[in-house]
Amino acid sequence: MNIEALISKAAGEAVKALYGMDATAKMLQLQKTRSEFEGNLTLVVFPFVKAARKSPEQTAQEIGEYLASNCTAVEKFNVVKGFLNLSIGDGAWMELLKAIDEDSHFGTHPLPLDRDGEKLVMIEYSSPNTNKPLHLGHVRNNLLGWSLAQIMEANGYRVVKTNIVNDRGIHICKSMLAWLKWGNGETPESSGKKGDHLIGDYYVAFDKHYREEVKELAAKFALSGLPAEKAEEKAKQEAPLIKEAHEMLVKWEQGDTEVRALWEKMNSWVYAGFDETYKKMGVGFDKIYYESQTYLKGKAKVEEGLAKGLFERHDDGSVWADLTNEGLDQKLLLRSDGTSVYMTQDIGTAEMRYEDYPIDKMIYVVGNEQNYHFQVLSILLDRLGFKWGKELTHFSYGMVELPNGKMKSREGTVVDADDLMELMVEDAYKTSMELGKFDDMTEEERREIARIVGMGALKYFILKVDARKNMLFNPEESIDFNGNTGPFIQYTYARIRSILRKSPTQPTLPTQPTVLSDKEVELIQKMNEFGAAVEQAGKDYSPSGIANYCYELTKVFNQFYHDYSILNEPDENIKAMRLVLARNVAKIIKAGMSLLGIEVPERM
Repeated sequence: MNIEALISKAAGEAVKALYGMDATAKMLQLQKTRSEFEGNLTLVVFPFVKAARKSPEQTAQEIGEYLASNCTAVEKFNVVKGFLNLSIGDGAWMELLKAIDEDSHFGTHPLPLDRDGEKLVMIEYSSPNTNKPLHLGHVRNNLLGWSLAQIMEANGYRVVKTNIVNDRGIHICKSMLAWLKWGNGETPESSGKKGDHLIGDYYVAFDKHYREEVKELAAKFALSGLPAEKAEEKAKQEAPLIKEAHEMLVKWEQGDTEVRALWEKMNSWVYAGFDETYKKMGVGFDKIYYESQTYLKGKAKVEEGLAKGLFERHDDGSVWADLTNEGLDQKLLLRSDGTSVYMTQDIGTAEMRYEDYPIDKMIYVVGNEQNYHFQVLSILLDRLGFKWGKELTHFSYGMVELPNGKMKSREGTVVDADDLMELMVEDAYKTSMELGKFDDMTEEERREIARIVGMGALKYFILKVDARKNMLFNPEESIDFNGNTGPFIQYTYARIRSILRKSPTQPTLPTQPTVLSDKEVELIQKMNEFGAAVEQAGKDYSPSGIANYCYELTKVFNQFYHDYSILNEPDENIKAMRLVLARNVAKIIKAGMSLLGIEVPERM
């Protein structure tokens, strides 16, 4: 039973009976009563004052009297100016608890077996380069993308999770060239390193040697009379290493068999490393696309647009899109030598995806430094005839920084995703041992719970922050069994499961009337808000909304648990009701945390 729907319907009938007015659903909005006033739900009566031709207080009084007489859910009411505060009877709350208990998917809307008319949402996230391992920035991206997919599915959408791997270009050639020069045939097996870490080391090595060459050449050019700035710029272009890397890229573009074979071998090492990281992170994809397979398709699509007069070719042979009528500038799509840019690749990827799936909506999970890129992409895809082009969503998120500053891939100062996850799990293990939470457990159980808690701490700390904001990640703050953290919520879940295990029977709700405390009513009301939180998170693309709901529910339960006993309650009916209450809090915590990609342990 939906209490809000019941009262809204009765309030509409009251307005019709009292004032002859047909109230719209928008006019009959209920909100949670503010804590300083008595009541559970509040109806704003100002929309009905004109029809009533009475003061707000008189209007509220009359509607309140009607509801108290005609709506079984309303036990009593009070009026504060133009606000009608309604107190819900215990019987209605018990009916609501019964409905929550009987609904195994409470708060979510899983896909029906009959999928006619369903909407397909495609979500792109991760987008790694094959010249380095995943880092902290990728962690935020992957966690946001995975969580958003779970939230959209919980709102009844069919979701396809995709990844685009940037597996070609000059940055890839830098790692390949460095491996050829200084690798001595090193492999993941011979080095004992994950493949993505091994390739990342050579990307850093290239940059180190390249900077040394630039420094030496710049000094030489400066001695010949060039200003320092121009000397450095010339050195960057003429350094032997960068020239060799460009030559390798040309060979790759031409399909040179040796270069392509090396590229495939080194990329295969990286993919194996990525797969291991994704598995540890608990994320995955339904379909992976590769830039090496999409960029040519993008070039063909641009040429097609050129033939239709959608784009224009300049005198040097380059192809551009004129966006000045959209309030933007001109955008390069093909360079004068015919090579593609990132925009071209994204057009090609969109074409392939459109062929593979009947997409209704496309969501790109990409950092906010790409806001302009996706503004342009949306316009171009719309011009090219993609039905979802104009409505594509760029799920723009802020950067992750550390207490000691920003990360730089080329200098090897990134926070590696694998190292970070390992650190979180180890910290969870140490903290749990120090707090005595691992007593009477086998070492295997300790390690598994440490994994769940450590990864939960990492995911929750990142996802609880509004995605649009830059954030500071501090591992030490994330593993805390008190406060707004993953471990606090996980521990509450484990505590409830422990209570339920100690119950000799499977609890059921009592059939006779039960008197509820204010804390119990507050807990049922908070549980009832889960569906609205899931729906709002889907509308706003906001995992943080789910995270904060889970924290609020956990807080309310702990306040209740602090004041009231469950297993030691002498009244068997009240004990049964509280056990059912606790069971459903645990159910909702588990469902909510699952939407964030976070596991909850049965014991801690």
